[in-house]
Formats: sequence, C-alpha cells, structure tokens
Amino acid sequence: MTTLRQFRCDDLFKFNNVNLDPLTETYNLAFYLMYLSRWPEYFQVAESPTGKIMGYVMGKSEARNNKSSDWHGHVTAISVGEEHRRLGVAGKLMQFLEDVSERKKCYFVDLFVRVSNVVAVAMYKKMGYVVYRTMSDYYTGMSNEDAYDMRRALSWDVDKISEREPTQEEIAELEDT
Repeated sequence: MTTLRQFRCDDLFKFNNVNLDPLTETYNLAFYLMYLSRWPEYFQVAESPTGKIMGYVMGKSEARNNKSSDWHGHVTAISVGEEHRRLGVAGKLMQFLEDVSERKKCYFVDLFVRVSNVVAVAMYKKMGYVVYRTMSDYYTGMSNEDAYDMRRALSWDVDKISEREPTQEEIAELEDT
C-alpha cells in the first residue's frame, strides 16, 4: 500500500534511491527547500508501508503572462524509484498534482520530458497529456537533448485551448519568458 504525504525536510536525506537515476533531474539542496517553502502543497512523497520513499513529485502554480488562461500547474520533477515502477505510483503522484492545480483554478498542467524517455512520454499520453511543442536543447550537460512540453487541460479550460498547437507569435512570447 502506498501512502502519499507532504514532503518533509528530512526526506532530503532519504530519497537517494529515487534520485540516483539517469533520467531524473537532480537539484541542489536550496532548490528543493525553496519549492518546499514556496509551494508545499505541490511537494508530495509516495511512501511504502516500511517508510521507504518510493517516489516524489514537486511542482508549482504559475503564469508566464498576465492572461488568466495561462494560470497553470507545473510539474518541476517527478521520479519513482526503479524498484517501484509500473505499480501506478507515478499516476497517483500526477493525479495528486492535478487535483491541487484544480483546487487552485489552474487551466492546465504542463511538464517537460526528455524526447528520448519514451516510457514516460507514453505514460503521460495515456494520462491525457499532449505534446504542445518541442524545446530544442532543453536538457544540457554531457549531451544536449530536446524536451517535449506536454500539457493536459483541466476543467477550467473547457475548450482545451491550452492543448492546441501554439502560433508562431505564442512561441516567440514563450521563448522570451
């Protein structure tokens, strides 16, 4: 049985089994603490009955411009330990983040995922996410890699406008932010 609970500061010392994965973006301590202090409602842990961290999700709500239809939930990171994959943990964490975003009256949820992470892309598509656009060289490091900006409209976006392909003007505006 998996329990979802709010991420706590001491979890930073317990989640290496989840974070030490080549497809997981890891951040410095200050970054995690900033998210925990600014958006605690979006930072959740999936915990096993033995107390082991199975996975986590951290995100935020934001808008890139002043349009109310741009108010959205954003998945900054989601990761599930290798031994806990294919058990529905990621789905529960994503559902949690979407529920928080609904309560905050967000129009959609977005996330970025490596184009090469075909398992994750397929999972997100199964959850109803669509590829909104491709971000060139989004991931940097040993080798640059493109990312998909994936979105899922929430109930506030009745016409699913947030999922439609962006115009060139909208792309330029997004790139300026």
